[in-house]
Amino acid sequence: MRLVWRLGDAAALLLLLAAHLVAAFDPLSVGIAIGAASALTGYLSYRDLYCRFAECCREEQPLNASALKLDLKEKLFGQHLATEVILKALSGFKNNKNPKKPLTLSLHGWAGTGKNFASQIVAENLHPKGLKSNFVHLFVSTLHFPHEQKIKLYQEQLQKWIRGNVSACASSVFIFDEMDKLHPGIIDAIKPFLDYYEQVDGVSYCRAIFIFLSNAGGDLITKTALDFWRAGRKREDIQLKDLEPVLSVGVFNNKHSGLWRSGLIDRNLIDYFIPFLPLEYRHVKMCVRAEMRARGAAVDEDIVTRVAEEMTFFPKDEKIYSDKGCKTVQSRLDFH
Repeated sequence: MRLVWRLGDAAALLLLLAAHLVAAFDPLSVGIAIGAASALTGYLSYRDLYCRFAECCREEQPLNASALKLDLKEKLFGQHLATEVILKALSGFKNNKNPKKPLTLSLHGWAGTGKNFASQIVAENLHPKGLKSNFVHLFVSTLHFPHEQKIKLYQEQLQKWIRGNVSACASSVFIFDEMDKLHPGIIDAIKPFLDYYEQVDGVSYCRAIFIFLSNAGGDLITKTALDFWRAGRKREDIQLKDLEPVLSVGVFNNKHSGLWRSGLIDRNLIDYFIPFLPLEYRHVKMCVRAEMRARGAAVDEDIVTRVAEEMTFFPKDEKIYSDKGCKTVQSRLDFH
């Protein structure tokens, strides 16, 4: 039975490819090819058949909130706020049949706290191929927008890129990394796409998702976390309301945030400012264990402890937080 199924799949794929080759010349042949493929695989529409062999934009596909929750819980360590807000924001947005604007998230915290990892988890739960998907687009400030004298050119290119990709897939995801290294003004080029417009030049952006990643505000987040620790309060007691207002104002007034005096903040177009807390010793150990499992190795607690103890911690006296988060865990583990 399995062999017959595989033969059916293979035949369907060949017929589908043949349909593409003759499409420009013989519409009747296309219909025959699709009909034959449907007979082999059971009734399938042309789109359903095509999407069995190629990536398709599934605009109406619901979010599997349980899978996202499990991914965040098992893979993102020490970030109760980020886990809670990302899950609620995405679930609410994807369940909304008629969103009035795109979902825009701004993730803040020091390097190694999990911002990139969280964006990767989000991408994989929205489009199965994750960062390799044709519908997930990653921009790195120092790579894609390096020259200050070319700001106008970058703005025009960015608008064209986003317009073209949202036209092709309404549920496209755009991730902007290293926002704190982005020249001021560039990001405001996408302001019309993030605003409360049903359409802009005939294109609706209301189902797209924009994610900003930035180190800006890391000092403000650390100060709040440290204040809680010194007061004898658990980090899990920190709530979004303790940090989000401070973050938005701090980033708006920070010349090196990429959002300095940005209309995106001024117009309240960023839906959530999500803080990533500095990681403690216990969280670094969790990262080491996860990396060992990812490599298919048995977890050796002696090695876990040695790798964690090689990291440096701050402040100087208390030594509570890893100054690089979990960023160097992979390279350090290579030595053991």
